[in-house]
Amino acid sequence: MKMLGVLFEEARQLVLRDGEDGLRPSQLRVIDSVPREGGITVTELAERVGMTKQGIGQFVTQLAQDGYLVTESDPDDRRVRIVRRTRLGHEATLRLAGVLRGLEQDWADRVGKQRYRDFRVVLDEISRVD
Repeated sequence: MKMLGVLFEEARQLVLRDGEDGLRPSQLRVIDSVPREGGITVTELAERVGMTKQGIGQFVTQLAQDGYLVTESDPDDRRVRIVRRTRLGHEATLRLAGVLRGLEQDWADRVGKQRYRDFRVVLDEISRVD
């Protein structure tokens, strides 16, 4: 577990340092979990992120106030809130992707491109949800 902790901390520190938005990694994870096109219900987003509806609702409310997300009532069921990314939210995910690509390039440079590719293949295999 220590190895994973070191990698997660390196990624977290990079996002905090290079993220221009002032967003925390947890906030970026929520924004990035909202599909680029269309929307997602709060319940579906909570499941996707692994949080409670109440917890994700607090994130969504704050991120909507900050302009990264918008919410609207589902026209078929007014009790259901649909979450969508704004242009600002989409731009934040693009910046995050760039930061993470740089991190992956750094890791590949440290261990060699082929070893890193093999590492990614293994990570992809064990992270698949059936």
